[in-house]
Amino acid sequence: MYQVHLDISKSYDIYIGSGLIEKAGAFLSGIFPRCRIAVITDSNVYPLYAQKLGKSLTESGYEYDTFVFPAGEQSKNLSTLSDILEFMADHQLTRSDFVIALGGGVTGDMAGFAAAVYARGIPFVQIPTTLLAAVDSSVGGKTAVDLKAGKNLAGAFHQPSLVLTDTDVIADLPAHLLSEGAAEVIKYGVLEDTELFDWMCSETWKEKLSEIILRSVKIKQKFVSEDEFDTGVRKLLNLGHTFGHAIEKCADFSLSHGFGVAIGMAIAAGAAGKKDVCAKIIQANTACHLPFSCDFSPAELAHAALTDKKRSGDYVDLVMPHKIGHCVLEKTPVEYLSSLFEKGLAAIKELT
Repeated sequence: MYQVHLDISKSYDIYIGSGLIEKAGAFLSGIFPRCRIAVITDSNVYPLYAQKLGKSLTESGYEYDTFVFPAGEQSKNLSTLSDILEFMADHQLTRSDFVIALGGGVTGDMAGFAAAVYARGIPFVQIPTTLLAAVDSSVGGKTAVDLKAGKNLAGAFHQPSLVLTDTDVIADLPAHLLSEGAAEVIKYGVLEDTELFDWMCSETWKEKLSEIILRSVKIKQKFVSEDEFDTGVRKLLNLGHTFGHAIEKCADFSLSHGFGVAIGMAIAAGAAGKKDVCAKIIQANTACHLPFSCDFSPAELAHAALTDKKRSGDYVDLVMPHKIGHCVLEKTPVEYLSSLFEKGLAAIKELT
């Protein structure tokens, strides 16, 4: 088992290892006294792991109630958030109780946001069940829901009290969910870990799953420790996200977040004029069974990107890869977005 400690405004540990769901109650009892827990999960995860988690909680003396919402990005909205909050109130949770997010990124974002605003803030715990959530969204305290205008436009910073990543669960994921998480791992490699990136260029990358999760979490830890509230260096973690979120929105969220980010990174490299980097990202995406292009027009994508939460006035912060292991944050006028999408997509087309 691996342990990573994050020491920021609220310090907590991230554990990565086998069988952690069965051990969840024991880990929690070292942090929380016996109390009531709201377990938030989705319709895909509930039949797989909720009973196993519940048994562990009961054996450690906790009482719990479970809220299950329909799986998918379409549920990540204010309506579902309201239902979660009403559920917590109906079950009389108090500020001495806490929330467990059992699931992927959508579950973690919504459960964390609900915990942030219920009773002006109660603790929550992340138990990620996807690779994407394990390496990215479960660490760092970003919580949010989508608005009609765009992704993650309503949210709060609310750090978890504990993160438990069960590698047995991650290893058992279907291929498309492993691929989706691989996009965020590739991102970490492009940002600052050339060896990690090289691992992701081979179809044997899954053989190093535990090490990949650990290295990714340590990179996320570093950025969050330096910039907890995303005002400086942490913005580099948005590599591929502005471009990717625009693709997701144009696809009406039928394309997964990881797939959007994968395409977004290739577009970013092409837009930066770094065709060699773009070619390497395409190679990694291909090895991980990820897409690297889309059929939306630059104008459509640029319009969708105008609602990106990273926009500030007439500018948006874009992360541009200059080489594998080094990216630069560029403050870019929004009027340039269409031409950047056009340049990025043209580079991908030329390379493929």
